[in-house]
Amino acid sequence: MKRWCIPLLVALAGCRGQASSDPPIHVFDDMDWQPKFQPEEGTSLFPDGRAMRPLVQGTVAQGSLDESEAFRTGKDGEAFVAMAPITVDDAVIRRGRDRFNIYCAPCHDQSGSGQGMVVKRGYPPPIDLASDRARGLPDGEIFNVITNGVRNMPSYRKQIPVRDRWAIVTWVRVLQRSQHARIDDVPEGQRGNIVKESGTP
Repeated sequence: MKRWCIPLLVALAGCRGQASSDPPIHVFDDMDWQPKFQPEEGTSLFPDGRAMRPLVQGTVAQGSLDESEAFRTGKDGEAFVAMAPITVDDAVIRRGRDRFNIYCAPCHDQSGSGQGMVVKRGYPPPIDLASDRARGLPDGEIFNVITNGVRNMPSYRKQIPVRDRWAIVTWVRVLQRSQHARIDDVPEGQRGNIVKESGTP
């Protein structure tokens, strides 16, 4: 073995990734020591000496600007909007089903009946989304419940973006329609695809 191989092997042995109390070696320190303010750090840049600044009034997160009050709140003035203020297409319906099954089905189950997994384990049952009461709610009120919660239901304002909340409202309407559908609701060319349950005429 050549003599120069020994220092190389020793150096490689020291790079095995073991825990060490020694400070790291900064070969390229520009990524480790960036010019920035740390939380609670002081600065002479502002008269109050604080580096942490409140948001400028009227600041909106990128991609979140929407001046429609109905879209953001589900209300037009004091009244709930009757219909979701979005364009409903197949993509919105699929997104609504996906988000509903993630956030709502644990309590409401995937059919909306209110017999989800957590209810079977003792949580108070929520409203049946296909009930006459739920079907009579305007879209804006269902959106408001998702946003702010009601009774045992928590708020999903932080977890679910506004557009996804409207997609969920759309899927709730699909579930309601499916539970109260009539043969006349099915396009004539597709009625032959309906499978009748055993025992039904």
